[in-house]
Amino acid sequence: MQDTFQQIAAAVAEFVAAALDYASDPWLLYQIVIIAALFGLAKLAGRPAEARLEGQARHIKGQPGLLRVVVATIRRTDWIVFVLLLFFALTILRAVTWPSRTWLISIALSLAVVWVLVSIASRVIRNRIVSRTVAWLLWLYAALVILGLDARAAALLESIALPIGEIRLTALTVLKAALLLTVAIWFANTIGNFIDRRVQGSSELTPSIRVLIGKIAKIGLVLLAGVVALSAVGVDLTALTVFSGAVGVGLGFGLQKVVSNFISGIIILLDKSIKPGDTISLGDTFGWIRELRARFVSVVTRDGREYLIPNEDFITQRVINWSFSDELVRLDVEFGVSYDANPHKVSELAIAAAVTVGRVEADRRPVCWMTGFGESSLDFVLRFWIRDPQQGLTNVRGKVLLALWDAFDENGIAIPYPHREIIMKKPAPPSRPRRKPKPDD
Repeated sequence: MQDTFQQIAAAVAEFVAAALDYASDPWLLYQIVIIAALFGLAKLAGRPAEARLEGQARHIKGQPGLLRVVVATIRRTDWIVFVLLLFFALTILRAVTWPSRTWLISIALSLAVVWVLVSIASRVIRNRIVSRTVAWLLWLYAALVILGLDARAAALLESIALPIGEIRLTALTVLKAALLLTVAIWFANTIGNFIDRRVQGSSELTPSIRVLIGKIAKIGLVLLAGVVALSAVGVDLTALTVFSGAVGVGLGFGLQKVVSNFISGIIILLDKSIKPGDTISLGDTFGWIRELRARFVSVVTRDGREYLIPNEDFITQRVINWSFSDELVRLDVEFGVSYDANPHKVSELAIAAAVTVGRVEADRRPVCWMTGFGESSLDFVLRFWIRDPQQGLTNVRGKVLLALWDAFDENGIAIPYPHREIIMKKPAPPSRPRRKPKPDD
């Protein structure tokens, strides 16, 4: 490492000496002035053009990816104008003077071109922080290559190493692995999302199988990308077994729930017990399944709340799937009428009233049964079927009750309510205590 530092120090000293010699040339000052003037001119000319072009680009509809790239290109209008001005200046100067007098302009042109390309290309990454980090790293590497310092920088990073057993882990290897892993995982996620969209659009597969294929594709591609990236930088994958013990301890102490939910999610997808669109009840939660994830199930209730329920709960707890094998769901409505009413007519009116509600299935005719002689009413239960439990249960019960009220009101059938008699009795006056006779009496 010491020899490497000495070589780099000598190279830097040599570069500084050459720069000082070159600084005595007046053409260095001329080039700096030209670059600064062209940059200021590009800023002045680029901003008005950028505003007009971006207004036109906003008319692109239905293609968010294309719009993002176009807007990113337009927002670099000043840099594009700067590159064009540098190119024209370099062409003119090389035609009228020696090439050595345009060295700085040539480097500035190369660096500007690379910056325009990487800043636009990095915009495919939606995360702004990651996008800018990738752009700066790529530009820094290109700048080292343009200035001829890439080999020396690589030697410096290679000299910084951490020995781990038989492995010599260098800073260069870590940097390469990080960059390749980032790019490989990004490509894997992009391809996985594309496959997932195509699978989700297939009508020949069940919803559970579509979700399972999408998750397997994403996880498999990410694992493959990691293996390929690590192998490309020369990492011996068999050496990773050193960390298996630590990973096992971590699973035992802190990650068992994560693994349990992940395995439970795979089991749910394989046994097809629930699927997106099913209406379920779990404890006090009633709603329909919006999405199956690796760790949880997204359940949306009628009030708009979205519950993220761990997959393990669907394995260990009692789950009511209202649409597991059949979309038909039977609901019961209990009511009572006066003893003066004819129970046969009450049953007929109740069935006719239930059929008038739109969500009640007419193919499965409702039934009405008398269930008992109550304290103040004849008790009945009305049973009917619906096909859309995800639209709510309370609302359809309410509509059926209103239909019963209207039917009974039209036919003079009373709905009793319990009566209580309270008898108020006046308390008797308290009796006077008897006087005890005195001895003299």
